[in-house]
Amino acid sequence: MDSRVTQSTPVATMHSPVVTSPIAGAAGASRVLRNTYALLSLTLLFSAGVAAVSAAAQWAAPGILLTLAGYFGLLFAVYRLKNSGWALLAVFGLTGFMGYTLGPLLSKVMTLPGGGQVIAMALAATGSVFLALSAWVLTTRRDFSFMGGFLFAGMVVALLAGLAAVFLQIPALGLAVSAMVALLSAGLILVETSRIVHGGESNYVLATVGLYVSIFNLFTSLLSLFGLGGTEE
Repeated sequence: MDSRVTQSTPVATMHSPVVTSPIAGAAGASRVLRNTYALLSLTLLFSAGVAAVSAAAQWAAPGILLTLAGYFGLLFAVYRLKNSGWALLAVFGLTGFMGYTLGPLLSKVMTLPGGGQVIAMALAATGSVFLALSAWVLTTRRDFSFMGGFLFAGMVVALLAGLAAVFLQIPALGLAVSAMVALLSAGLILVETSRIVHGGESNYVLATVGLYVSIFNLFTSLLSLFGLGGTEE
């Protein structure tokens, strides 16, 4: 098994929104939520299309160092351009790049027995988790933002452990990291959605990137657990 770890990390944002009234705050949060889900849908479709082309064309994996450099570089561009029209281009650049890095992993899974079923199962599980957690937050209106710091720290630890698994060739550690990242990503979906609902995130571009990264991490982690983990001797 290739002890691959997802090449993405949670996004920490700091905003101090000014809410003039509960009604205005609720209307603003609703608008951000609508814009976020609309942009998230587009970026997921675009990323999936790039991943499909990457897998079909058998593009080579960029490697862990180039992947991290590309991801953090594009993420930095999104933050720098978050309040300009160029932010959308940066977002699609980031999600397209991440789709490209996903292609080689999909190709690897497809070579396994039942690889197509593994991908479908991971995709269905990811969608179900995202919809269930989002519905929970939107229905209960609970505030999960207090978990943000803990989850971010956990993702940093997972990234470092994942790098160790790759460079030291420890498959068991890679699987443990995948399970850890899946749980952390689910928690981050709760946090990001909660922040939008309660007005903690007023920039739909950053909200979209935060949710996209969590969904991407969740999907790739489940792919590793369902597919590559089951082939380990």
